[in-house]
Amino acid sequence: MGTVIASTRDLLAAKGRDLGTTDWVEVDQASIDTFARITHDEQWIHVDRGRAATGPFGGTIAHGFFTLSLCSHFFEQLLTVQGIDMVINYGLDRVRFPSPLRVGSRVRAHGVLVEVDERGDAVQTVTRLTIEAAGATKPTCVADQVSRFYPAT
Repeated sequence: MGTVIASTRDLLAAKGRDLGTTDWVEVDQASIDTFARITHDEQWIHVDRGRAATGPFGGTIAHGFFTLSLCSHFFEQLLTVQGIDMVINYGLDRVRFPSPLRVGSRVRAHGVLVEVDERGDAVQTVTRLTIEAAGATKPTCVADQVSRFYPAT
């Protein structure tokens, strides 16, 4: 379940807190193919297994935006704030893709609350998500996800 924080007031005191690590998720070719169709990004390095096998990565790889889209899933595993009405994805700050995510890989995320501030009636957090593939030496994605938590009224 990850880190549970009792209220937005307690969330304000959680700056710098390590949120731990999520469960593993396997990235399969069917998911990459579906993402490619939905986003209209069917570049051969993602969907053409034959050509990709002789390409620079030795096989197909996930889109950077596919990897980034997993942040929502991982964030829900990392942090629960009780007593809120809603939480919204406010955006992203710094995003990088240090290494490719190969098809068949298992990935997970590690999170740290790097910023926590009041913004009107909400508490805004910046969570650094580092997505790693099993056995890889570099992360596949590092992103600062900005979220706003609105307390129940």
